[in-house]
Amino acid sequence: MSRDYTKVINSINSIASKVYNDLESSEIPNLKLPTRTKSNIQFDDKLNVWKYGKNMTERSAKSLDGAYMMLRTMYMVDFIKDMIKANKSSTLREMYYISEGWDLAKFNSQPESDSLAEDLEVITSCMREDFKLRPEEDGARVIGNLTIEEMTRNKTKKKIHCQDDVGDSGYSIPYNVEPEKISFKGADADFILAIETGGMFDRLVENGFDTSNRAILVHLKGQPARSTRRFIKRLNEKEKLPVLVFTDCDPWSYRIFGSVAYGAIKTAHISEYLATPAAQYLGVTPSDIENYKLPTDKLTKEDINALKSELSDPRFQDSFWKHEIKLQLSLGKKSEQQALAKYGLDYVTDTYLPEKLAEMGIIKK
Repeated sequence: MSRDYTKVINSINSIASKVYNDLESSEIPNLKLPTRTKSNIQFDDKLNVWKYGKNMTERSAKSLDGAYMMLRTMYMVDFIKDMIKANKSSTLREMYYISEGWDLAKFNSQPESDSLAEDLEVITSCMREDFKLRPEEDGARVIGNLTIEEMTRNKTKKKIHCQDDVGDSGYSIPYNVEPEKISFKGADADFILAIETGGMFDRLVENGFDTSNRAILVHLKGQPARSTRRFIKRLNEKEKLPVLVFTDCDPWSYRIFGSVAYGAIKTAHISEYLATPAAQYLGVTPSDIENYKLPTDKLTKEDINALKSELSDPRFQDSFWKHEIKLQLSLGKKSEQQALAKYGLDYVTDTYLPEKLAEMGIIKK
């Protein structure tokens, strides 16, 4: 199934038209978009995710820096249109280097070009994937009793079973996980377990946790890529399976969970496509540090500041998070998933996960 990019082309054309009309009217060109900050996200009751609120900011050519950014915007819009027409795609890194040929419009750094691509998403209500832009990194990994049908490079469909047709590394999630690229053809499992670290993912695979507990294991690969979050959301909606998130016990890992369940601040404009509101945090929790007597490290100054910031983050206001974050601040400690190896290599699969999953009502004791 080919994709119709007419809406995308029309949306980015409207940006150029806005700038042109401003110039025709002898006005300073400007573009408005929501303020992309923690203070400007609010819960959308209809979508059940966190979205940007009503606070707006303006990108204007009034200053020299603003004029340069407007020029870069026009070049990027043109570049995206050319890619779509040529049926090509580009990594964000490639686009940054391509801008070297844009004379005065070239970017000073890749974060600057990445940020502008995100601005275009917000303004057009399209996703980066609609612009044929993709990340540099590989996708995450999946192992479980799940059958996927993927469109191959030669435009034929191939069914892949994520246990029988893959090695120990699992099925690699592509950067494009929309229906024209992959579809789900059935899952015989009871839940999805999203795992932060590669070491823990490999431990669960080696111990056969996916087969012994009827689980679909997804390696988040740290802060999960958009394709990983989109994959989890689509799988959750299609197969109606509970989603559990298993991370380290530190503030940065809580934000990993937040991006999966609530939507990330950086991508709040597309939370309805990426976030899985039904996702639950399994652990490791500060309470686990005490209950399981886990090895720990001392919280750094950066950790403490991040935890305090999460106390004021609107996404972490329920009683569970308030209690756990305050407990961690009082303990002054953090811990890793691998700390469970204190009790042996099988402890996480034989004891810890079954106990936590039973507590949450996902499996029976």
